[in-house]
Amino acid sequence: MRIVVDAMGGDYAPWAIVKGSIEAAKADPSGKRIVLVGREEKIREELDKFGGSGLQNIEVVHASEVVEMEESPLSGLRKKKNASIAVGADLVKAGKADALVSAGNTGAVVMATKLKWRFLSGISRPGIATYIPTPWGLSVLIDAGANLDCKPIHLLHFAVMGDIFTRCTMGKERPRIGLLSVGTEAIKGNERMREGHGLIARSKLNFVGNIEGKHVFSHKLDVIVTDGFVGNVVLKLTESISGAVMRMLKDEIVKNWYRRVGALILRPALMSVKRKGDYSEYGGAPLLGVNGICIICHGGSSAKAIRNAIGVAYNFGNSRVNERIEMAIKEL
Repeated sequence: MRIVVDAMGGDYAPWAIVKGSIEAAKADPSGKRIVLVGREEKIREELDKFGGSGLQNIEVVHASEVVEMEESPLSGLRKKKNASIAVGADLVKAGKADALVSAGNTGAVVMATKLKWRFLSGISRPGIATYIPTPWGLSVLIDAGANLDCKPIHLLHFAVMGDIFTRCTMGKERPRIGLLSVGTEAIKGNERMREGHGLIARSKLNFVGNIEGKHVFSHKLDVIVTDGFVGNVVLKLTESISGAVMRMLKDEIVKNWYRRVGALILRPALMSVKRKGDYSEYGGAPLLGVNGICIICHGGSSAKAIRNAIGVAYNFGNSRVNERIEMAIKEL
């Protein structure tokens, strides 16, 4: 499997991207080939630095431009035809690679894959599926930011794609699906949510109905469906909660010596909780619905996050997620 990695995307590019790619290549030298796309001179400098120059399963494709994080996605792609995101998407479109991983401008990644790859049969809007850690395990939130405005039919498609993704990658036999709204009653929410509720309820999915924000971490849910605006707010809030809780714990622990002793005893448990809330543990978020494999990473991705994102891309391909989504939409 050939996986394209946007070496210039992210706050810590290219060093973190290259380092994570080297770690992934060394972990599985025969199962995957990694194609680093970006400014070749800088990429090779990082390969030399981290001991990746001699690896046979890493290659470099030159791309002279970068769509910066603050740039408009559409205008950035139009003006920069040789941007790393565009070149990476073109490689997949041409059949020279199987997947694209990027921590760059999320809007540009979504736009490039939508324009160049188009959508799976029956899908009119893609959705970002991201993991949300809960006391019961991992839930999948979709959409986490690809579409700020959605129609009711898009919410139904998000539910179907989330259901298939959870079955294929997490082994859930019959995922429990909830629609994030302002009340649990079917009549609650705006018109889009009410109509979306009706569509999902009439499907064969294991739909538990509307859920409220408080249920995200208190109910055993496998898939949480919402539009990209709300989903992105929930995602960013969830990421900040973990750091805030750990910071408050640290501030309280250092106040006296017996709290410090207690913290030493509890350290393994505290570190385990911290890992569960660390986005780098989960790598990246698949963009479901596009006709290809695209993994979108956090802008602040570390080498560890990139390594895990490459693993997500590999597992996604082996699970035949896109093929199964098309079958489910056709049946629907």
